[in-house]
Amino acid sequence: MEPVTITTPRLRLRTVGPDDTDAVYAACQDPDIQRWTTIPSPYLAEHARNFTEHDVPEGWANGSMFTFGLFVPDGALAGMLGVSRRSLGVGEIGFWLTRHHRGNGYMTEATRAASRWAFVHQGIDRLEWRAEVGNTASRAVAVSAGFTMEGTLRAALNNNGVRRDCWMGSLLPSDLGLPSTAPYLPARAPAG
Repeated sequence: MEPVTITTPRLRLRTVGPDDTDAVYAACQDPDIQRWTTIPSPYLAEHARNFTEHDVPEGWANGSMFTFGLFVPDGALAGMLGVSRRSLGVGEIGFWLTRHHRGNGYMTEATRAASRWAFVHQGIDRLEWRAEVGNTASRAVAVSAGFTMEGTLRAALNNNGVRRDCWMGSLLPSDLGLPSTAPYLPARAPAG
């Protein structure tokens, strides 16, 4: 699949490539990004180069991972967001934001736009979000974007070889007023 660009009122979401390697490398020096995401730590220039020149294009080409750089109007990289396929009709969203661009709603805006795109154009019927327990900033974005928190999964996140508990949430097309590609039969509340 060819990469796409999504435009929101304040952001341009587009794939990243070799011209973005230095910006990705610089952003990933942030200790918070290294702490709360599964990127390598320490994050080396070769990691950024492999990401922009190999991982991102390969994910788009085989339809397994759709990675978007978040760019503000002045062209600066504000963050990164990826939607990966987990199974038929199920995707997972992950993201990080540069320190300078945190706290202004950019990631919520990007998450909503990318989620809508995944539902409409990729046949995703359930989008999952996971973050290590304690990553309250990521959780706040997910909640603000409309995800329903579903609980805590024990030892479900592998962060650099260490299993950690994680929060999990989901977003369905109906949460954004969109139709699903498959029927959905929610559980009934117990009679009471």
